[in-house]
This record gives sequence, structure tokens and C-alpha cells, in this order.
Amino acid sequence: MRRSLTRQTALGFWLAWCGGLQTAWGAEAPWPRFRGPGGGGIAAADAAPPTEVGPETNLKWKVEAPGGWSSPIVVGDLLVLTAYDGDALWTIAYRRADGSEAWRRGAPTEKPEPFLANEGGPAASTPATDGERIVSYFGSCGLFCYDLAGNELWRFSMPPARTPADFGTGVSPIIAAGLAVLVRDELNAPQIIALDVRTGRPKWDKARTSVSGYGTPAAWTTPAGTQIAAPGYGRMVGYDAATGAEAWFIEGMPASSCTSPVVSDGVLYFAGWSPGAADDAEGFKMPTYDQLLRQYDRNDDGVFAKAEAEGGMFAALFDSNDTNKDGKIARDEWEHTLAFMSNSVCSAFAVAPGGEGDASQTHVLWREQSGGLPYVPSPLVYRGQLIMVKDGGIVTACDAATGKRIYQKRAVASGGYYASPVAAGDHVYFTSLADGAITVLKAGAPTPQVVTKNKPLGERTAATPAIVGETLFVRTAGHLWAFAEP
Repeated sequence: MRRSLTRQTALGFWLAWCGGLQTAWGAEAPWPRFRGPGGGGIAAADAAPPTEVGPETNLKWKVEAPGGWSSPIVVGDLLVLTAYDGDALWTIAYRRADGSEAWRRGAPTEKPEPFLANEGGPAASTPATDGERIVSYFGSCGLFCYDLAGNELWRFSMPPARTPADFGTGVSPIIAAGLAVLVRDELNAPQIIALDVRTGRPKWDKARTSVSGYGTPAAWTTPAGTQIAAPGYGRMVGYDAATGAEAWFIEGMPASSCTSPVVSDGVLYFAGWSPGAADDAEGFKMPTYDQLLRQYDRNDDGVFAKAEAEGGMFAALFDSNDTNKDGKIARDEWEHTLAFMSNSVCSAFAVAPGGEGDASQTHVLWREQSGGLPYVPSPLVYRGQLIMVKDGGIVTACDAATGKRIYQKRAVASGGYYASPVAAGDHVYFTSLADGAITVLKAGAPTPQVVTKNKPLGERTAATPAIVGETLFVRTAGHLWAFAEP
């Protein structure tokens, strides 16, 4: 890895001034990272976006945007995201007022990281800002830092990440305690790194045992100081933000940990599911190799070949499970996958601060392994409830203090869910994956009370919406949308 200061901050400011741009140092950042303030998915107390939104309902503006799975952030008068167009990787800033493009900057890479085209992309990581700088991450090439005028301040180059099954990068950077922090769980050299956000100089880095983690870490203020709670394969680890020292860990995590932890009232919460767990509460079982052969081995040669997967549900997943790339999935390859996934522990739990070492028994306030756990959408802790959404439109609410289930019901649009729920005022917003249908529920209710079932936006929607003031910002597969009452 290498770091380079490509342009001094003063020079960047001077060029911005000469170009007629304004750099709003210390600008307000009402939605500064993945899932907004603190990563909690909760808008400011005075936020009041519309609950009725759609292609022709309360639409303030709509503009085309390149592909990408990252969520928008908001800083000053800018809406910022990462995107890709072919092999080109971009950080792009749009003006909040009308959606016009303010600037875009490319991230050079010789070759994008491997990724599953139907499930991810090389621009899946949401940027982060401290109000003065914007930090973007691409699994193909590393971290890039810009001022608000788009001038590059520093970069930290990294080789392309290699994730299990070539899924692709999903984690986003965060900014905490003056550091740009990145958890990079991958097959080659999994690690967590912290850079001085002002200069890009490394402050510390620690090797990790997790090779499969896609959840964004949380910054947790504890009596021992700021800690970084990083989910991953097998365990969640808490690192001291100042030194990188491992402070505590919690055993028992999903094998493919996609969701992000959240802090509320000083307590750390997590909820996540992934396939493979032996005691899966959802009743999901990974197929054995013999079951795969019975379904796909059309020529009865005892091997699952790529041609036999065409037209079936396994077609998109074949290459990622063909680890030696010989056009076949052999028994040992599939059984290796099953062994890896079998260590999955799916649950929701709450952790009290102050843990040291193995805190699995000493500081876990409650743990629930019942159904309703999310695969990709992170949980929301709001109005005393831990709220989760899973594929099928099933919403589960638990008492945040005890973990006791309040309700579980198919309450929002059917289909898959990647976007995490977000909240503003009395409302919680859920966005479906297939077509961007947004359902609004009443927050804190003892049963799922539907406020609005909106018409679909008509495009695949994996990004989590951003809420600022009276506006709801949504990124779909090909557009950016801003919704506000006229």
C-alpha cells in the first residue's frame, strides 16, 4: 500500500477560488455517512420529509446518475455518491437544490475488483464526510479524499480486494476521532486501517481474521474512549480508536456479515442473518452436493458443470463457486463452501459498554435468534424499538431494552430488501429492492401501522435513502430523486 499527497490543501483552495467555486470549510453535514448521523438511519429532530412519494408525487427533481450501489451522503449544498460507468470509477457531487452535477472525480484503477454483477458493483461503498473533506473508498484501488470543491487532497492506494465467492466490496469508510477508518475483510490481507483524515497518513492498522465482512463499522463512545465496533466473520471486534488495540470481542456472527451495528443511548446493537447456520430459525438449509447433482447434473457424470447451470437459479452464482475456474464445481469445492458457511450464527443482540477481552458472556445484554433477521438491511433503533426488515416485506420490531418481540408481520412491499430502513419524526421508511416501492410505517407503534404504500419508482433500488430537512433523497439504478412537498 502507498499513500500520496497529490495536492496541498492551500493550493486546492486557491484553484477552487480561481475557478469560481466556493469551498465551504466546516459546512453542515446533516447526512454524513452510510445511514446518516452516527450510522443510525435517523434524521434530525426537525426533519419532515413527505410520506407520499412516487414518480409523480411530491417529486422535487429527478436526474440521471451512473450505476452504483453506494448510498448518497449530504454535506453543505452537495449530495455525494460513488458510481461506475464501464471500468471508470467516480466520486460525484450533485447540487441539492436541483440535482445538477457540481463535480466528478475519477479513481484510477487498472482493473476493477471481481464482483457479482447482479448483487454488487465496484462502486458499492458510501462516502463519508467530516464537513470539510469527503472520503471515498473503492475496493479496486483504495481511499480518496477531496475537499468540498472536488480538489483531491490525498489518496491511499490499495490493491484490488478479493472477496469470498467474488461477491465484491460492500463496506463503507467512516470518519471518527479525526480518523478515516476502513475495515477491509478480504481473502488476501484482511485488516482494519485508520488514517489521519487531514493528511491521509497512516495512524495504525491491525490484521483481522475475518475474510468475509461487508458491514460498515460503528464509532462507539464509551467510558474507555471512542471505540470502533467492526462486524465480521465469527466475531465482532471493538478497537480502541486512538491506538487500534483490540478492546473486546463478541463471538457468534453471520458467516457473511452484511449488516452494520448501530449505537443508541450508549448501547451497541446488531442484527444479521446469512445462510448456512445449522440452527437457522428461518429453516433455510444449504443444499448438499448430492442435492445439487440431482437438480443440475443432466449428463449424470457426477460433476456440476457450468453449462448445466444455464437458465437456472444457480447460473449467476456458478463462477463465484468455481474456485479453481475449471468450469466445474467439484464436490470438494462445494463442501468447502458449506463448511465455511456452517459457522454462521444468526441473531440480534445488544451490548453494554465497558467490555474487555471476550465480552460474549459478560456484556451482552440480550440475544435473540428467532426469525425475522435481516440479510442486508441494517437494523434501526428508534422510539424504543429495534426494527428489522427482511426479504418478503416482513418487518420485525423488538423491545430495544429487552429484545422481546413486539410484532413480526408482512407489512411492507413484497420482494427483496437491500436498503436499510430510515426514520424521521413519526415515520419509518422502507424501500424495496426490485422496483423502489417505498412503504411508510408509523414509528414506535405496537403493531405495524401503514401510513403510506407508495407507487414503485420503477427501478432497482439498493441504496439507503438520505433525509435532510423536508427532503427525501433516493438513489435508484439509474437516477437520483428528491422528494419534498411543494
